[in-house]
Amino acid sequence: MEIKATILVIYTGGTIGMIKDPITGALHPINMDLLYQSIPVLKNFNYKIDSFSFDPLIDSSNMKPDFWIKLAKIIEENYENYDGFVVLHGTDTMSYSASVLSFMLENLNKPVIFTGSQLPLGVVRTDGRDNIINAIEMAAAKEDETPLIPEVCICFENKLYRGNRTNKFNAENFEAFVSGNYPALAKVGVYIRYKKHLILKPNFKKLKVHYNLDSNVAILKLFPGISENVIKAMLAIKGLKAIVMETYGSGNAPTEKWFIKALENAISNGIIIFNVTQCKSGSVDIGKYETSIDLGRIGVIGGYDITTESAIAKLMFLLGKNLTKTEILKQLQLSLRGELTHD
Repeated sequence: MEIKATILVIYTGGTIGMIKDPITGALHPINMDLLYQSIPVLKNFNYKIDSFSFDPLIDSSNMKPDFWIKLAKIIEENYENYDGFVVLHGTDTMSYSASVLSFMLENLNKPVIFTGSQLPLGVVRTDGRDNIINAIEMAAAKEDETPLIPEVCICFENKLYRGNRTNKFNAENFEAFVSGNYPALAKVGVYIRYKKHLILKPNFKKLKVHYNLDSNVAILKLFPGISENVIKAMLAIKGLKAIVMETYGSGNAPTEKWFIKALENAISNGIIIFNVTQCKSGSVDIGKYETSIDLGRIGVIGGYDITTESAIAKLMFLLGKNLTKTEILKQLQLSLRGELTHD
C-alpha cells in the first residue's frame, strides 16, 4: 500500500501522553512506539508515523531555552526524512514553545504542529485522541506535492492556529487556546476547511535553525497602584536587556513623572522596552491617547498586536543574534514569522 506521507511525532511530555495503569490506577507516560495501538484508526491514513520521546519527559511548566534548542535540533536532524512534524506538549507553556520555534526555524517549509490535551490519552473522555488525529492529518496535508502548512502551528479542539498568535486562556475547557488577533488557519468538521489565504507561503529555501537564545528578558505587567519601588527594582535586574511591558488597552500607561523617568533612564542604559497590550485582542497604538504619548517620546517600542508569549520569544531570538540595538528595534516592529500585523 502506498505511503501518503511520513510524519515524526515528538513527545516532549505533558498530559496528552499519560495512560492509566490497569492495576494501580495511576497515570504514567505511554510508550509512543505504541501510538498505533493507542489510536488504531491512525492506520487508516496510510501514513508512515514514527515517534521520538524526550528522556526524561518534561512538564511544560519546566520549559526553558535548553528544551527549545533540543527540540529544534531534533527537527533539523530529521527535516529531510519527514513531510511534517507533530509535537506533543503540555498546554501550559505551549504558546511560548510554538512562538519560540517559529523564530528559531527560519525558512520553514514543512508543518510543525503542536498539540496536547486537557485530559490524558488514557482517560475515556480524553480530548487527546482527536487532537492527535487532527494534528497528524494536518501535518500530512499537501497541495501539488507541497506541504499545505509550512509554519509552526497549534492544533487544538478542532482548530488550527498560527502558533505565535496564541494564548492559553482556559485551564478547564477543551477549547484551551485563543488567537485573538488572527483567524484560525483551519477548522475541523466533517471536512477540514483550510483558510489558504491566511497560511504563510513556502519560500523553498534551505532550513536555517537559530540556536542562540538570550533569556535576559522580563515581563512587567502594569496594574493600578503599582509602586515606584517595584518598577525600579525590576529595571535594576542585573544583566537585564529587555522588558515586555504589558500596558492597558491600546498601549496606555501611567503618566506620573517618576514612572516615565524610570523608563527613560532604563532605555538610556540600553534596556529595550517592548509595549504590548494586556488585552487578548487589539493592538498597541502609541500616541493614540495622551496616556501613551510620553512612552513614544522616550523610546518605548510598540508591539502592535503581538502576544506577550510571542514578544518574549522574539526578544530572546533577536537578542541571541547579537544584533545592534537599532537593528533589534527595527525588527521588533516587522513581521518576521506572521507574529504581528501592521496598521
